[in-house]
Amino acid sequence: MAEIIQKDGSWVFDGDTLRLTPGRDKNVGLLRRTLGELTVPLQALAGVSFEQGRKAGRLRLRLREGADPLLQAAGGRLTEPHDPYQLIVESDRYGVAEYFTDEVRNALLLDQVSSDPVPGYLLPGPSVPLSVAAGDGSASFDGERVRLEWNWKTEDAKSAAGARVLALAEITAVEWQPAAGLENGHLRFVVRHAPAKTPAKYDPNAVELWGFKKDPLMALVAAAVQARLPHPAASAPAADGLLALPGPPEAGVAPAPASEDDHDALLRRLRELGELHRAGVLTDEEFTRAKQAVLKRM
Repeated sequence: MAEIIQKDGSWVFDGDTLRLTPGRDKNVGLLRRTLGELTVPLQALAGVSFEQGRKAGRLRLRLREGADPLLQAAGGRLTEPHDPYQLIVESDRYGVAEYFTDEVRNALLLDQVSSDPVPGYLLPGPSVPLSVAAGDGSASFDGERVRLEWNWKTEDAKSAAGARVLALAEITAVEWQPAAGLENGHLRFVVRHAPAKTPAKYDPNAVELWGFKKDPLMALVAAAVQARLPHPAASAPAADGLLALPGPPEAGVAPAPASEDDHDALLRRLRELGELHRAGVLTDEEFTRAKQAVLKRM
């Protein structure tokens, strides 16, 4: 097990999953504190890095594309205080951070985790019911319906129709865009047969955001809805005539047997693991876990 505890939060890795817990430091963003502890399976990771600085360093996790509905909804726009996959490391803990990084990298290598996009979400997204008030309205989601309500700052043209209720089946996409510079942000629900280019200020299916403290929490509403929409890979066209990535096998259905070439490659992998174990590179536990992973594929 590898563990690092900082004022910014604590990360624990047990070989199969990572537990990311936000700290209580004042610099921890509101989104991270509200989201709480995250459990990330090893299969959701594409990589890990540690960057040293003069006063502090930073641990970063890189997730596989399509693994987390929060990252899918945020589109790479989560800033540092709110990004749950970054951890600020104090300079006296650099050695621990490097050890933590090595442990995660070794596990990715031993389990042969691909960095390719995934065909389905590996994290569940924020729990529901969920309600956030920010900008010119509030957004609530109970797992089946989104309810948008307006406040005294809403444009009359948008608020005149009253509260808006959107069934999940009506929603085709969700967008979260934070305010940046002079540009306002928004939480927008793309609805069938509704105009898509209406500014958020006048769009009855969008909440306009002005860059205030609670704006990032709207990303949680977006992620909760995103987790219940069809996965982007489900509708992605195959490129260059290649087949789309298959989904996970159904319960009770055995995986397809390996081909002759695959079988030879797996046998070679078993021999390599045995040599690493005899040389003392792999512990008994690491060797057993890696061997079981190979045998399952056979």
